[in-house]
Amino acid sequence: MSINWARNWAGQAVIRYLNKPIRRYEPFSMISTDQLDRCLQPGDVLLVEGNRRISAIIKYLTQSTWSHAAVYVGPIFDDKQLPDPKVLIEARSEKGVQAVPLSNYRHFNTRICRPVGLTAEDRQTLVDFLKASIGHHYDMRNIVDLFRYLIPHPPVPIRFRRRMLAFGSGDPTRAICSTLIAKAFQSIRYPILPDITQDDPGTNHDYTNREIMHIRHHSLFTPRDFDLSPYFAVVKPSIEGDFDYRSLVWAEPPSGSAAAASE
Repeated sequence: MSINWARNWAGQAVIRYLNKPIRRYEPFSMISTDQLDRCLQPGDVLLVEGNRRISAIIKYLTQSTWSHAAVYVGPIFDDKQLPDPKVLIEARSEKGVQAVPLSNYRHFNTRICRPVGLTAEDRQTLVDFLKASIGHHYDMRNIVDLFRYLIPHPPVPIRFRRRMLAFGSGDPTRAICSTLIAKAFQSIRYPILPDITQDDPGTNHDYTNREIMHIRHHSLFTPRDFDLSPYFAVVKPSIEGDFDYRSLVWAEPPSGSAAAASE
């Protein structure tokens, strides 16, 4: 038995365990696939509240609702006329970088984060980068970075949790969802959550200082960073277009109920 074979077998076993769904998952407000399809634009980041074991761990470590992220690129194969085309590109530990349909997330809580001000050229560069990444796989040469997920609530101080997520072998074909997306946006120098320092030009006036942005390493990004970023707009399909709250149909409270009595 070779070391590589044993490493791959152990890594695959851990991945299968981490990707088993959690039974108690319950979505609180789902957006239909049709609503998402009408609203999404190339370059939009779709955040997902996953229901797998690894999802729960990522949410714990990042103190966030979101455990997974994908990017909408539009139909990328010769399946534009199919009822369920592959329009998202994502990275998963068990399958690597792949294209998937929106229907994969029809039963999950989602959020759209839209980069603001992208030119058509920027969008195309972003999409091309992601397409070129399809087929990259999770790096099995360092399976220690998989075993760290086996502890649902590791006793790690909050300030170290992001570093715990980022730990890995550094292989350029190693891709986890937010790492892949961060690299794609860095290819067009679009900010997510950059480190910002003040550049003092040597005057006594604070208002003349410039903010200098420093690119954070792509391995340090998590799905929630796209939600927190001041450079991404949160888009809610349910209120896009001609939303009128007065057209909503409300159930009448039962007669004699506490709700009726309070009116």
